[in-house]
Amino acid sequence: MTLLATLGLTAFYGDFQALFGVDLTVAEGEAVAIIGANGAGKSTLLRTISGLLPAPRERILYRGQAIGALPPADIVARGVALVPEGRRLFPSLSVEENLLMGQQCGRKGPWTLDRVYRLFPMLRERRRQPATSLSGGQQQMAAIGRALMTNPELLLCDEISLGLAPVIIRDVYAALPGIRGEGTTLIVVEQDVNRALGIADRVYCLQEGRVTLEGRPSDLTREQIKLAYFGV
Repeated sequence: MTLLATLGLTAFYGDFQALFGVDLTVAEGEAVAIIGANGAGKSTLLRTISGLLPAPRERILYRGQAIGALPPADIVARGVALVPEGRRLFPSLSVEENLLMGQQCGRKGPWTLDRVYRLFPMLRERRRQPATSLSGGQQQMAAIGRALMTNPELLLCDEISLGLAPVIIRDVYAALPGIRGEGTTLIVVEQDVNRALGIADRVYCLQEGRVTLEGRPSDLTREQIKLAYFGV
C-alpha cells in the first residue's frame, strides 16, 4: 500500500525555486533513501512533506489524502514526524523533557519513554541533563527519540549522520532496524551513498531539485549512481 506520494511537487524559498516536479512514492513499511550532493533539494523535500514549507495541497498525498497545505502540527498528528538536520533540540529543556515534547500530539503507539531509553540507553543515564550538554551523537539520538515519541507511521530522517564520528554513525544507524521493526516507514536523507544503499529498499537521487534516478539498490550500477549524483 502506498503510504506517501508526491505528485509533481514544487517548492520555493521566496522567489527561488528549490524543487521542480518531484514524483516520489513510499510504500508502507519501506525504507527509502534520498541521496544527492549539497543543494540538491533533499532537505527541502523533507521540509515540504512535513509542512515546514508550503506546497499545493494536492501535490502531497498521505494515505491517499491531500496534505500539502496542512500546518506541521496537523501532519504530525496524522503520523509523520521529522528528525531535522541539526537536531533542533530545545536548549532550555532536559533530555527527558525534550523527549516528552514528542508526546504532545497525543498519538497512541508503541513508543514510550521506556522504549526510547531501551533503544538509546545512554539517554536514560543523562535524562536529567540539559539537552545541550550532550555530545553531537547523543543529541542526534535524543532528536530521533523525540520524533519517535510522536508514534509516527512515517519517520523522516534528515542527514542524521552529518558531523558525527564514524563510531557514532554506526550506533545511530544500528537503531534503524529496531525502528522499522515497530512498523515505522522510513525516509532517510543521506549524502553517504554507501550507507544509504545499505539501509534502503529503494533509493531516489536528486540533483538541482529534480529526480535523476530511482530504483532498488541491487538494480543500480555505480556508474548510474555517479551520473545521477554529479551529472557527469
